[in-house]
Amino acid sequence: MSDPATPPRSLAEDLRVRDDASLTVLLRSRPDLITPVPTDLTQLATRAGTRASVVRALERLDRFALQTAEALAVAADPATYDELLALMAGDEGDPAVTGALPHALGTLREQALVWGADDRLRLVRTARELLTPSPQHPSPTGLGPTVQEATAGMSPGRIQEIVTTAGLPSTHDAVSAVSALTALFTDRTRMTALLADAPEESREVLARLVWGPPYGQVTADPAARLRWLLDRGLLLPTAPGTVVLPREVALHLRSGRAHRATEPLPPPVEPASTHGPQVVDTTAAGQAYTALATVEELLKDWHEGGPAVLRAGGLSVRDLKRTAVALDVPEPVAAFWTELAYAAGLLASDGEADERFAATPAYDEWLEQPAAERWARLAESWLAATRTAGVVGGRDAKDRTLSALGPGLDRSAAPEVRHRVLTLLAGLPQGASPSPESVLARLRWERPLRGPQRDDDLRARLARWTLNEAELLGVTGRGALSAHGRALLGAPEAGPGGKPGGRGRSTGPSATGPTASTGPTTATGATASAAGAVATHGAAPAAATPSASTAGPADRTPPTTPPAATSSGPGDKLPVHHEHPSPAGPPEPLSAAEQAVASAAAARLLAPLLPEPLDHVLLQADLTAVAPGPLRRPLADTLGVLADVESKGGATVYRFTPGSVRRALDAGRSASDLHAFLAEHSRTPVPQPLAYLIDDVARRHGHLRVGAASAYVRCDDDAVLNEILADKRAAGLRLRRLAPTVLAAQADPAGLLEGLRAMGFAPAAESAEGDVLITRADAHRTPPRSAPEPVPDGPPTPDATLLAAAVRAIRAGDLASTTPRKPSGAATAMTGGELPRTTPAETLATMQAAVLTGESLWIGYVNAEGSASQRVIAPVRVEGGFVTAYDHTADEVRTYPLHRITGVAELADDQI
Repeated sequence: MSDPATPPRSLAEDLRVRDDASLTVLLRSRPDLITPVPTDLTQLATRAGTRASVVRALERLDRFALQTAEALAVAADPATYDELLALMAGDEGDPAVTGALPHALGTLREQALVWGADDRLRLVRTARELLTPSPQHPSPTGLGPTVQEATAGMSPGRIQEIVTTAGLPSTHDAVSAVSALTALFTDRTRMTALLADAPEESREVLARLVWGPPYGQVTADPAARLRWLLDRGLLLPTAPGTVVLPREVALHLRSGRAHRATEPLPPPVEPASTHGPQVVDTTAAGQAYTALATVEELLKDWHEGGPAVLRAGGLSVRDLKRTAVALDVPEPVAAFWTELAYAAGLLASDGEADERFAATPAYDEWLEQPAAERWARLAESWLAATRTAGVVGGRDAKDRTLSALGPGLDRSAAPEVRHRVLTLLAGLPQGASPSPESVLARLRWERPLRGPQRDDDLRARLARWTLNEAELLGVTGRGALSAHGRALLGAPEAGPGGKPGGRGRSTGPSATGPTASTGPTTATGATASAAGAVATHGAAPAAATPSASTAGPADRTPPTTPPAATSSGPGDKLPVHHEHPSPAGPPEPLSAAEQAVASAAAARLLAPLLPEPLDHVLLQADLTAVAPGPLRRPLADTLGVLADVESKGGATVYRFTPGSVRRALDAGRSASDLHAFLAEHSRTPVPQPLAYLIDDVARRHGHLRVGAASAYVRCDDDAVLNEILADKRAAGLRLRRLAPTVLAAQADPAGLLEGLRAMGFAPAAESAEGDVLITRADAHRTPPRSAPEPVPDGPPTPDATLLAAAVRAIRAGDLASTTPRKPSGAATAMTGGELPRTTPAETLATMQAAVLTGESLWIGYVNAEGSASQRVIAPVRVEGGFVTAYDHTADEVRTYPLHRITGVAELADDQI
C-alpha cells in the first residue's frame, strides 16, 4: 500500500492516494477508462497512459488547460509549480494567468494527465511525447529543442569552441560544457549582456525565430550576422544547412513566456442585437409552424411512394432538386428537412425490390398529435441526431458524393456542438442575439485544435449549421433563444430583467463574461479532493454525485465546493487546496428521461403561441379557396386532394382544377359528397363556376374504364372510342379496337390512364371484376421502422451507479493485488500481479482453516469467461465443492467454485 505521506513515484501511486470522489471525477471525465472496468489502480494508470486515451483527453481540454499542458511539455521533468507559472505568466507576471492556473492544473490532475506534488509536477509520458516540440511535430509554443538536445550529436571540440566564444571558461568534458552554456542562457542578467553586444542584424535574425518556427536554413558559408550567432551557440546546427534557436534562448527573448498569447479566460459571447422576448417567441413560433407545414408537405408529396433509393443508398441529386422545387426552398434546406423527418422516424425506405422512400406508420400517429407535441418531437430528434445535413453534397474519404438520406452523414460531435451552442445562447439575456463570430470564438476556446486553427474545421461548421437550423426549426427567433427553446434545452427560466434565472437546469458558465466561480454550492454526494497528498495548487474540482432518481437537471453541473464542504481524505490534506474554487464546466446533455420532461415543457410553452386550427375556408369565384390559417386535419386532408396549393404563407390559397376534382373522384368521393363538403366548410356561398366544374368532371368521370390486358379501354359510347383512335396524341399508346366498345393498348394501365388524361378525358381504373378502383393519397407506407440511432462520440458518460460500482471494484482489486501475504513454502513463488498457485488439496485445507479462525485470504479466481482476477475474501463455509465467503472486492457475500480458484495465500498479520 502507498503511504500518503510519501511523494508518489508513479501515476499508479498517485491514483492510490486519491479518495473515491477524485476517482469518480476521473472516470466521469474519461469514460473510456472503465470500458471494461480495470482490475486495479495499476491497470487504470496504464490505461490512462495509452496513446488513444491521452489523445482523447487532450482533445477535450479548453485552450488554457491545453496551453498549461504544452508548457509542462517544454519544462523540466519534473517541474515545480513556480517554474510552470513563470512559463505561463512570464517575467512580468499576469494576474489573470496567476488566478486561472490553479484551476487549469487541477483539470489536468483531475484527468490524470498530470501527477505529483507542486514541487514535482509530471506530465504523463504519452502526453509529453505528443506535446514536446520536434522537427516533424512542431509545438504550438513555437519552441525548439533544449541546448542539451540540440548538441547531442555535436563534437566535444565544437562545444568547447562555443563555450569559449560565449565568454565562458573551458571545461574538461562536453557534459559540463553544455551545462555551463545552459546556465548562461537561463541567466537573465548574463544573457542580456551577451545580446547587448550582438550586431543589429543578428538580433533581427533572432526576432524572426523567437516565436517560431525555430528552425532556419543556412548556407555552407553563413553570413556574418549568422556566424556571430553560431559561434556563441545562440543558433545550433541540427542537420546540414539547418539551424535551430535553442529553447533557453527563445524563452529569454520571450521574457520567459512559453506562449505568445495565453488565454486564461474564455472569450465572452457578445450580443449583436436585442429584441423583445415576446417578439422572439412569436417569431420562433411562426418558424415552428412553418417547420411542421414543411415536413407535412414533404411527406404528403411522397405519400404514394417517394423517390427511388440509390444503389449505394440515399437520395439522388435529381430527386433532391425536385424536392427543393416542391418545397420552394434551396437544396441544402431541402436536405435538412428530409434528414429531420428521417431522424424523427417519419421517413424511411420501404425495403421492397424497387426500393423507394415513403412515410412510415409513425407519421400517421404523428399527424394525430397536437401541433406543439409534433414540433417537440422534431426538435428533440434534431437535438440528439448525429446525422448532419450540412455535409450533403460533400465528399467522403473515398471521394464519393454524400447524398441526403444516404450513408456517411453521421458526425458524432454534432449533438454536443448543438447542445453547447444553445447553452451559450441560453446564457445571454432573454431576447439577445449573439454574433456568430463570438459563438465560434468561444467554441474554439473550449475545444481548441491541437494544430493550426482553421475557420472551416468540423466544429465551426457544425456551430454555423446549428444556428441556421435552430432558426429554421423555430428553436430560436431572430437569432435569440426562445422560451420554448430554453425549455427544450432544460435551461432555467428567465428571471427578472431578462437574465437567466429561476427554476430549471444550470447552463454552466455565463456566456457573456469570463468564467468565474459561482460561489459555494452544497454538494448532494461525495466531493472530489485534490490529486496528490502534498499538492497545494490545482486541486481536482469537487463533483456532486446525486442519485439518478432524485437529481434534477440543475444537479447535473458539477458545483464548486467550498472548503467546509470538502472531505479531507487521502490526497487532500492541505486546506490551501480549496483556496482556488474552480468554475462550473459546461453542463452535460440531458438524459433520455430528463429530455422527455424538457420536451413536454417546451410543448406547453409553444402551444399558446401557435395559431388555432380552423374548420372553414373562404371560397371565391375564381375557383380558389383561401384558408386564413392552419386547417383542422380532416379538412386539410380532404381539401388537399380536392384542390392544388397555389400559394402559402399566413393564408394558404387553394385552386380547383379539373385534375384536382378528378383526383377527389378517384379517391372515392361522389359529386354530391364534394358539394356537401364545400357547403359545410365554406364561410361564403359555393360559387357557381365551382359547382359547374364539379358536376362537369363528375359527369365525364368513369365514362372510360381502363383495365389490364396488358391494358384496355372500355366505353359504352363507341363514338368516344372513335374520337380517341382519331386523335394523333393517342399514337404513342398503340391502340387497336377489339370490339365496338373496347380498345386494347400495348401500354401499361398507369401509362394509359395518364395518356388519356393528358388528352382531356377522365378515365377511371377498374379491377379484373370490372369494379372501379379507388386510389387514395396515403396508400403507401413503409413497414414499421425505428428512427436511426445516433452514433456516439466514444463511450457514453457513466451514471452515478456505474461509477460507484466501478470505483468500489477497482479499490477492492487494488487491495487484493497490494495486500502483503505471508510467505509460504507450499505456494508457488509469485511476482507482482500474478495469481497465487497452490494445489487443490492445499487450497481446500487453507479454506477450511480460515473458516475456523475467521481470517481473510488472498485468492486467484478465473470466472466462466476465462477472466482472471485477484480477490480478498473471508471464508464463511466450505462444502460441496464451493466456498461461501465475504468478498471485499464486491463488498458482498458470494459463492465460488473451488475448481476455479487458482491458489490461495494468507494475509500478513498486520493486514488481518
